[in-house]
Amino acid sequence: MKRSQIKRRPLADTVLATLEPETKEYREKDDNNGLHFRVKPNGSKSWQLRYKKPDGKWSWIGLGGYPETSGSLARKKADQLRADAANGENPIVAKRTREVEALEAANSTFEALAREWHTNKRQNWTDGTSTRVIGSLQKHVFPKFGKRAFTDITPMEWLELLRDLEKTGIIEQASRIRAICREVYDMALVSKRVTYNPLEGLHRHLTTRRATNYSHVSQDELPALLRAIGSYPHAEDVRLGLFLLSRLAVRPSELREARWEEFDLDKALWTIPAQRMKRRREHTVPLPKQAIEALQSLHQLTGYQPLLFPGRSDKTAPRSNTVFIMALRRLGYEGRQTGHGFRHIASTILNEHGYNADHIEAQLSHVKDGVAGVYNKAQYIEQRRVMMQWYADHLDNLQRGNVVEMKWA
Repeated sequence: MKRSQIKRRPLADTVLATLEPETKEYREKDDNNGLHFRVKPNGSKSWQLRYKKPDGKWSWIGLGGYPETSGSLARKKADQLRADAANGENPIVAKRTREVEALEAANSTFEALAREWHTNKRQNWTDGTSTRVIGSLQKHVFPKFGKRAFTDITPMEWLELLRDLEKTGIIEQASRIRAICREVYDMALVSKRVTYNPLEGLHRHLTTRRATNYSHVSQDELPALLRAIGSYPHAEDVRLGLFLLSRLAVRPSELREARWEEFDLDKALWTIPAQRMKRRREHTVPLPKQAIEALQSLHQLTGYQPLLFPGRSDKTAPRSNTVFIMALRRLGYEGRQTGHGFRHIASTILNEHGYNADHIEAQLSHVKDGVAGVYNKAQYIEQRRVMMQWYADHLDNLQRGNVVEMKWA
């Protein structure tokens, strides 16, 4: 609209949004106390306040661009600056002081501290770990403590938050969140921004439960589980994923996020790049013939995409990190078997059948720290080929009911 059509003041939101620019810059009064709305020829809009300086001269002070600064916010800012002038203060100096204080307050929030910690740590994490950590904070901690000054949050408040999380049934996740937040405060303690860690010792007042992340079935239940996976009635790609998890003993995230370019089926090798590994070291997985056959079947389903398990709505992202655990739940194994639990099963069976512990640890990517770990990262490939082919054959025999297995927990 044209400014000649303005009928009332303060200026309505529709007026602010539709005021048309002219060949020259102009200002429209919002009230009779110096607040003006400025419109430039290029269409940009902003707020200005005309005020009298301590020396008696008139001047202008900017209050922010529009629409970032709405009409109501501009009026509040103008009221504050008028109050500053009435108290004998220079409005510009007072405005800058408040901006500095606001910036300092923003940098003193728990969210700012946690994001600083996350930025420092994520260079040593996989993308999946980085996303899970910040996601937990955003979902469970930031809504309550994100805007609070981290120095003001008391141990009792932290205890109440963690107990509330436990009441929802996510005891293990509550424990991980406590550990994350404790690390955040450890960083503040080292940098002398706090004098104590309010989460230290809280674990003694919280529920403890044996971790169930690695739950796995007993020996007697394993053949039935393998048969259930073989007849999984829902998504074929998920059935193949469960099959590969059971035969390769890799971490669920390593398989779920895998890309076709990582596989050399002619050489029967899968090379997982360092950035996707928990320890940030490249890992080579020998593929038994059963895994190759499963991968060939899977390729017919998803080979047109870079990912083995592309998401349903976004093909550029992998399936949800709950895809395998939900599939096991549908098969009736909730709380009894997890994707990660297949690694425990493989380790137990291979150790009990006399395979070299170093070969087993290499297959599980439990690498040593330091130079030795880097040097050994690709060792035992041929030994592991033999070991994992035996293991795949062994599970096939269990599935068919041709093996009487030793007892293991």
